[in-house]
Amino acid sequence: MINPLDSVFSVNRQCELLGLARSSYYYEAQPESEYNLELMRLIDEQYLLRPFYGSRRMREWLKGQGHKVCRDRVRRLMRLMGIEAIYPKPRLSIRDKEHCIYPNMGT
Repeated sequence: MINPLDSVFSVNRQCELLGLARSSYYYEAQPESEYNLELMRLIDEQYLLRPFYGSRRMREWLKGQGHKVCRDRVRRLMRLMGIEAIYPKPRLSIRDKEHCIYPNMGT
């Protein structure tokens, strides 16, 4: 939508009209490093074997494999891959409002 060769409006003015920060126009996303791709491959392999591993346990497993990584990096990579630990989520015992409640006939 922004034309840098426009002779009427500068890039700054075009960004202003679009409500876009000028730095966003010039930003180029950096690809993941080779090391992060290797970590993601390892995380994926381990996740297929043990899907209940969260970022903390996955970090400990990677540490056992000889990789020095922090939990934040593992959490970011897992989020980027779209995986999370499989465990019971909260509020599972909340009743359904549309479900009919039957009277207690025993009393």
